[in-house]
Amino acid sequence: MNRSQMIWVVLLLLGGSWLAWRATSMGAGRVFVVEERGTERLADGWEAAAGHARLSVSRTVGVWVAAFFTLATLSFLYRDNPLYKLAESVVVGVSAAYWMVVSFWTTLIPNLFGKLVPDWVNDWAMPDLSPVRDDEWLGYLVPLVLGGMLLWRLAPRGNWIARWPLAFIVGTTAGIRLVGFIQADFVNQVRATIRPLVVAQEEARARGVFQLDVGDTISNIMLVIGVFACLVYFFFSVEHKGAVGKVAKLGTWYLMITFGAAFGYTVMGRIALLALRLEFLFDDWLWLIDTRGARPPDWTGWW
Repeated sequence: MNRSQMIWVVLLLLGGSWLAWRATSMGAGRVFVVEERGTERLADGWEAAAGHARLSVSRTVGVWVAAFFTLATLSFLYRDNPLYKLAESVVVGVSAAYWMVVSFWTTLIPNLFGKLVPDWVNDWAMPDLSPVRDDEWLGYLVPLVLGGMLLWRLAPRGNWIARWPLAFIVGTTAGIRLVGFIQADFVNQVRATIRPLVVAQEEARARGVFQLDVGDTISNIMLVIGVFACLVYFFFSVEHKGAVGKVAKLGTWYLMITFGAAFGYTVMGRIALLALRLEFLFDDWLWLIDTRGARPPDWTGWW
């Protein structure tokens, strides 16, 4: 065992001992619930101290499991390791299984079998589903056959059969999304750039008096100039020199500011997720802070 491994082993032993001490002496990581009107809700510290709440074993185990996988995921900040690979595999596997079950009950059962054999589905799965078969029920045999062909990918032979439904899925999805993207990302954006360069205040215009709205006017002028400059930047039929080059340079500034703002927004979202996970570790698991007032009255904070 080298020096680096020895240091990590010592840190893990010290951290594990500290966690065991907090769990046994202070009750960290435990979740108390109160039954109210047939449902369970999280108890506060006073209810737990007064004995009106009970320990929820399932929620407590869930907190410890969630804490383990959170730390295992954060361990990738050091380097790739077996704990991170375990957490990654579990998250991917659970997500795939969850969405498979959700798709089965929300898509396959009501939209396919509910159309082909509605009386059978109504009898054992969905009592609210109408048992009357539609007149166009034969058309639903097409997705059934294509779905069976898609599963042929798992067979040891004849994998080429799965290419036909896959090509159909890719083609239809691309066609449907293309129409939506043209409307949302092209037509609507073109319509949004058609704005007046001089904007009057609504209240003054209602009184029949013209009064310039400076903020909206500057915003519209910057928007129109930015759109024109970005279009010039992507216009490669003319060499970017002289006036054209200066306008293209302005378009570059607009693009960089836009990309920077989008990247910053993404980073803020990831930082918010990290803050939530740290709050979970410090509050729900370690009991180092108390944001919900769920700790007992004799809770001593960090120590």
